[in-house]
Amino acid sequence: MRQAKLGRDAGHRQALLRNLVSSVLLEGRIQTTDTKAKAVKPLVEEMITLGKRGDLQARRQAQAFLGRSEAVDKLFADIGPRYMERSGGYTRIIKVGPRRGDAAPVSIIELV
Repeated sequence: MRQAKLGRDAGHRQALLRNLVSSVLLEGRIQTTDTKAKAVKPLVEEMITLGKRGDLQARRQAQAFLGRSEAVDKLFADIGPRYMERSGGYTRIIKVGPRRGDAAPVSIIELV
């Protein structure tokens, strides 16, 4: 699957996706454009899988990607154990409608 470029260069795109993943993990749900929600969903699922593993290597990988220790702590203390019985599909995307300013399609991505 081809990754969306989101109109940004590589460094800016990586920072954007890291921030979105951290926000989803910390808040539980965020509202963003459809394209960004679709781009961030597999990354959130991967982080939750690391949280389910729970070993030191998984924690280091999550810290290397997220960079925010509070997001990593919540991932391994709360979110990972919560989805231990589930084998995938940790997030859902709900379409909200067009944004008022520029009519961009907006969605909510949330943890199930």
